[in-house]
Amino acid sequence: METRELRYFVAVAEELHFGRAATRLGIAQPPLSRAISRLERRLGVELFERTSRAVAITQAGETLLREARAVLDAVEAAERRTRRAARATPGQAAVVLATKAGASTELLAKLLDAYAAEPDSVPVEVLLSGIGEQSRVLRDGRADVALLHLPFDDVAGFDSEELHTEGQVALLPAGHPLAARPHVVVADVTELPGLPLPRWPEPDGTYLAGPGPQAHDQAQLLQLIGLGRACAIVPESGRVIVTEGVVAVPVLDAPRVTTVIAWPPHSRSQAVAGLVRTATSL
Repeated sequence: METRELRYFVAVAEELHFGRAATRLGIAQPPLSRAISRLERRLGVELFERTSRAVAITQAGETLLREARAVLDAVEAAERRTRRAARATPGQAAVVLATKAGASTELLAKLLDAYAAEPDSVPVEVLLSGIGEQSRVLRDGRADVALLHLPFDDVAGFDSEELHTEGQVALLPAGHPLAARPHVVVADVTELPGLPLPRWPEPDGTYLAGPGPQAHDQAQLLQLIGLGRACAIVPESGRVIVTEGVVAVPVLDAPRVTTVIAWPPHSRSQAVAGLVRTATSL
């Protein structure tokens, strides 16, 4: 299979419409249809069920979709890391560490300080990405290593080490009755009238999503909570981002969150290995 064929297939699988997929790819529909048919003949399977009204992906197609995304991510990662290696100063290539903006802040600061003190350390570029993006930037080569959070982030296909496990807290407006309690349960927070959980553009589960106003990052989230327009449940380490007008209350029955450091299993980077060793020693 060629990467071009896989890109064609992924576009059709995601759009479930040959016309929209062709527009997305910038090609005409007939050659796209022929390419998918050739791929099906070569594999000896039916990837899509086609009718005059709809296109549906088959079980075999679902399997190829998962595999094709991984392959295309790997190709993109190889391109990015190769270009970055070419730009780096010999022997001093920086390592890129991805993490959620505002998440595991204290752990991240300790990790960076401890690693910088190592005699063979290299510069660390911290990539602060949005909600739900950390696994993606690690897969596609924008990052070499990442701090991820279980059970929310996808660590499939990565090597990883557990670093820290914590509970969760509810972020509430300071004047709300629940803000004065020593603790709450999830149902207390998710069923608050007039104070909904926010919507996220790419929800990954780290923060519970609801029907409230959309928040793109933690700064927007804190402003919405301070204005009495939303509430949120976040890992306990999120206390460090609490601003005036927002109170953090422990949530007794929320699932515990485990921070892990993750990297591609084929990585042979000495810098990544050193960063992982430092992280696990903290």
